[in-house]
Amino acid sequence: MTPKHLSRWRLSAVVAGGCLATLGLVGVQTASAGAASTAFNPYSPAVAHPYRHGVVPTIPQLAKMKGWAAEHLGIGGLPVNFGSETLSYGGGIDGIGVTSGTPKVYLVFWGSQWGTQGSDASGNLTFSNDPDSGAPYIQNLFKGLGTGGELWSGTMTQYCDGSNVGSGATSCPSGAAHVGYPTGGALAGVWYDNSAATPSAATGNQIGSEAVKAAAHFGNQTQAANRYVQYDILSPHGADPDNYQTNGFCAWHDYTGDSSLTGGAVNSPYGDIAFTNMPYVMDVGSSCGQGFVNSPGTLDGYSIVNGHEFAETVTDQNPAGGWTNQQTLSTYSGQENGDECAWISSGQGQAADVSTSAGSFAMQSTWSNDTNRCDISHPIVTG
Repeated sequence: MTPKHLSRWRLSAVVAGGCLATLGLVGVQTASAGAASTAFNPYSPAVAHPYRHGVVPTIPQLAKMKGWAAEHLGIGGLPVNFGSETLSYGGGIDGIGVTSGTPKVYLVFWGSQWGTQGSDASGNLTFSNDPDSGAPYIQNLFKGLGTGGELWSGTMTQYCDGSNVGSGATSCPSGAAHVGYPTGGALAGVWYDNSAATPSAATGNQIGSEAVKAAAHFGNQTQAANRYVQYDILSPHGADPDNYQTNGFCAWHDYTGDSSLTGGAVNSPYGDIAFTNMPYVMDVGSSCGQGFVNSPGTLDGYSIVNGHEFAETVTDQNPAGGWTNQQTLSTYSGQENGDECAWISSGQGQAADVSTSAGSFAMQSTWSNDTNRCDISHPIVTG
């Protein structure tokens, strides 16, 4: 169903055993197709913007979210972390829950503002208006996933979809189709679309429409061709896609069929298309992860945030038909595997460099149901 923003000052929620309790919570959204709710924390960038699936809050915004949760989720005797981080299967949308095949990532450098195109010694595209050299770095990130024995991608392979996976399942039955490991690299193609300038503050519909345009460019013109694919729409330095700079977030992902997108669902003649809104987060510095793992770590946030959205897309390709937290009164309600482990700076699950054959990249951990924790490394599950 279409998410609706309910009362700002009331939440009637089902508590254990079906008992109703009215709490003084601020803001709630019911979830689309499968999850119990997408956000009831008023500081979540997803509030009133339900298309921002897997939204990465800025570090200051996450601190506000945690502060509110600590204060308000103790009302009425409820513990701060009522429920747990366990993810549940949403039943799929249009038959799609997860990327149950080898993941393919297409990078789209969107807008003529990227400047003049060149290339480096590794064959990566470079651009004259890329002051932090983010373009070759992010190409190497996706070239490297699934190489050099990296097991960051292994965490995602425990999740699955298919007709034998029941809605609400928290583990995968025998024979289920699991998220694929990106053996040999996840990068499937790179395109510089300099046909026009990207909008200064692109809407969700405009970002999704660029993904459809990219599908045509790469020849992925059927639903089958897009089944295990995601399009990473990379906005240039200086752009403000979906007003991320003032809305307290760093990136989000969605699919073209989501009617809640600003501007409405995207018309796609090629079936459902998964895409990420990926701003040039170096423009906002440490609030989106600059220096979070390394010093100076200028590009730390670019790989942490991009990796976050990649991990969430492969486990929830058509949100929220994949794996999300469906416990309405949990601090993590509606969150995906990356959300539950965002911006951990120490201890179990802390962000760290992940080594691949293409280099070393700052990455965050992601939630693992089978170990019940945030993992930066996990054995590959083949199903």
